[in-house]
Amino acid sequence: MSTLSSPSSSPTRKSMKPVVLVAYPDAFAIEEAKSLVDSADRAIVGTFTQKYLNHSRYGIGSGKAEEIKAFVKESKAEQVVIDEHLTPRQIYNLEKLTGVQVIDRERLILDIFYSRATSTEAKLQIELAEIEYEMPRVRENAKLTSSGERAGKGGMGEYIVDVRFRDLKRRISFIKEKLKNAQRKRELCHQQRIKTGMTVVSLVGYTSSGKTTLFNLLTGEHKQTSSSLFTTLSTTTRSLKVNNEQEVLLTDTVGFISRLPTYMIDAFKSTLEESLAADLILLLIDASEGLQEIRIKYTACRHVLEELKADRSKVLVVFTKYDKLTNSEEVVKQIAADLGIPNPISISAKSGHGISKLGTMIGQHPRVLPVQASD
Repeated sequence: MSTLSSPSSSPTRKSMKPVVLVAYPDAFAIEEAKSLVDSADRAIVGTFTQKYLNHSRYGIGSGKAEEIKAFVKESKAEQVVIDEHLTPRQIYNLEKLTGVQVIDRERLILDIFYSRATSTEAKLQIELAEIEYEMPRVRENAKLTSSGERAGKGGMGEYIVDVRFRDLKRRISFIKEKLKNAQRKRELCHQQRIKTGMTVVSLVGYTSSGKTTLFNLLTGEHKQTSSSLFTTLSTTTRSLKVNNEQEVLLTDTVGFISRLPTYMIDAFKSTLEESLAADLILLLIDASEGLQEIRIKYTACRHVLEELKADRSKVLVVFTKYDKLTNSEEVVKQIAADLGIPNPISISAKSGHGISKLGTMIGQHPRVLPVQASD
């Protein structure tokens, strides 16, 4: 099964690299893959779907590969994006067949990270993820090169591969040491906050769930917001008052996404752990989406939180974009019941609905009350 679309004639997309997207035949998977491609500043000229993306030769089936080859020639696409992990051999085979560059889901996410990184720490975290992505590919690419299959790259013998491995491992050690230093500084700040009795509240959630919009509203900041994925990669912390008297620190950080490889989570672990060390974790869920999308995103968020060993008693679920709902109360109750979420709160950063109530709930939360009581 495949869905084809004609090349876009929009002037704003003419400068973008035209690509063919291959995704699973699932509405959520297709839309998320399209959002990733769009966030990477590429223009989709054709979308193909396939039930299995783990075939041995191309990742996709041979018949589908031939369809894509014909469409690439017709549409003059410059790249094929596969919304799944591919091996170097699969990428090579598909590039040889189609005549254009092929990238997988992980490479696409790394490209987005590169375009979004602003802080030194974020750049180091992304470089670490990049190396972790490349390490398993070094030896396989060397085999393709030495066998003459990768034309124009020159030979790479076993000695060269070993040297490359050592260089990468040294770089990993250097980056991890730099990240440890950054983590130690954050831990010192965290200990200082504990001594001063400052309560820390963190915003977490799926990418584009409205974390930064809420952060800006509560703190008066003007951090960049966008419908693109991964607009925020660096942690930002600011103070705000709840209940017109109690001062707390609010933290915003990188969003989660489904099927995020463990090595990418590990690369951002120090940043994420800072958020999870908060007294209260606000898990934001976009309530304006379909129930299936919400379930997938909520499950993905819970998976990341569990992988990072977050304390579940700290988590308060917040449904965002309440203003976009019709029959709002009924919809929220249905979502909460379906996902087994007790006592969620609904807000709208646009209309202001629930914002005051959110401040009250933060001030009254068991994790926050001991600090409030000591004032």
